[in-house]
Amino acid sequence: MPDLAGKKVLVAGAGVAGTACAEALRSVGARVLVSDQNTAIADIGEQDALALVPEHDLVVVSPGVPNTAAIPSAAAAAGVPVWGDAELAWQIGERSKRWLVVTGTNGKTTTTSMLESILLAAAEPAVACGNIGHPVAAAVLGPARTLAVELSSFQLSRAPSIRPLAGVVLNIAEDHIDWHGSMAAYTEAKARALGGQIGVVNLDDPVCAALEVPGRRVGFRLGEPAAGELGIVGGMLVDRAFGSVALLPAEQIRPAGPAGLADALAAAALARAWGASPEAVAAGLRAFSPGAHRGEIVAEHGGVEYRDDSKATNPHAALNAIQAHQNVVWLAGGQLKGAQVDILVERVAPRLRAVVLFGQDKCVLADALRRHAPQVPVVVVENRDDGGMFDDAAELMRAAVAHAARHARPGDVVLLAPAAASLDQFTGYAQRGKLFADAARGVLSG
Repeated sequence: MPDLAGKKVLVAGAGVAGTACAEALRSVGARVLVSDQNTAIADIGEQDALALVPEHDLVVVSPGVPNTAAIPSAAAAAGVPVWGDAELAWQIGERSKRWLVVTGTNGKTTTTSMLESILLAAAEPAVACGNIGHPVAAAVLGPARTLAVELSSFQLSRAPSIRPLAGVVLNIAEDHIDWHGSMAAYTEAKARALGGQIGVVNLDDPVCAALEVPGRRVGFRLGEPAAGELGIVGGMLVDRAFGSVALLPAEQIRPAGPAGLADALAAAALARAWGASPEAVAAGLRAFSPGAHRGEIVAEHGGVEYRDDSKATNPHAALNAIQAHQNVVWLAGGQLKGAQVDILVERVAPRLRAVVLFGQDKCVLADALRRHAPQVPVVVVENRDDGGMFDDAAELMRAAVAHAARHARPGDVVLLAPAAASLDQFTGYAQRGKLFADAARGVLSG
């Protein structure tokens, strides 16, 4: 553990993660200055902090701040070390705490929550933290002995020192290419989760399966597992890596479908690496309930289900969401963040009844649909029917759902799986999902 007592540390970003970092640094005696664009919640404004960067011993950067931003760029130019929140937590945390790290393009929060549920079923003082909402810099100073740590590619890119007891990479698909600069850099960041004693990889994902694991390698797959793997045999989740034992029936996993089963196998692998019994794994997975905006049914009418998968913020997640159903009226659009959508559209085209598009990159999706699904009706929602601008995001979503409802037939699913981020038109994926649910209930009741 580095001696940070008396060191001058600049924390860039005064959000949840930045505030937790500042508190953690003060707890070890560092002299902390917090900067943010919003000076009402920081010690100093971002621009004023730039001139002070060379005077500091360390800069700690909040997860979403890219390396090209002003403060990390200034730190690099001045030779000042730059840490992310996860690196700080690892450096100052007690080594008696055991880290189980979860990353991947999709399924991180579900897997991390499943893992926490298993650990609690095993009577272990544990907490889910990191990108899931509870800052890891706060968790390392708390009472939990074992940390189920969800880490994004942003966090891992600035966490070269982390060596967890076990870590998993769930899947890797195009996402955040605009932030990392290339698919190779994004993949390299994700692979850092595997640098500890045990590295767990998804063998059904070719990119994951090819990743190098420095320590013990454990794989999981949706088919029958070989030795050293977890998988599914005769409808049962089976562990052949930490013994040879059946865990629980696949039909008891929620959310149902291939993505949910893969997440459950990943959580089980990490828990078994920690030492959880088969009984604890089964109990924890049975007790788990999926979070909001992950495919939940929010309305039903006339034989049509309305499902909110607003958390599907990239093409890979949208693919998983759509492939769980046969006939889909798809609501999509937002910020694609540099990801390509042709493969997604080509693979889901046979399942699409119609598509309703909105958001910043709607035209990118519309072009892909013209190329790969020309037979599918597409509605692009830009303005009200009278040509006027929408007053707010709620009105836009009501219009989108109304268009979807007109195309849906009994047995269909109207599915919000945007394949894109939400900050162009909404405050976040949660607001987008809530407005979809409100609109679905409102259209049906109206």
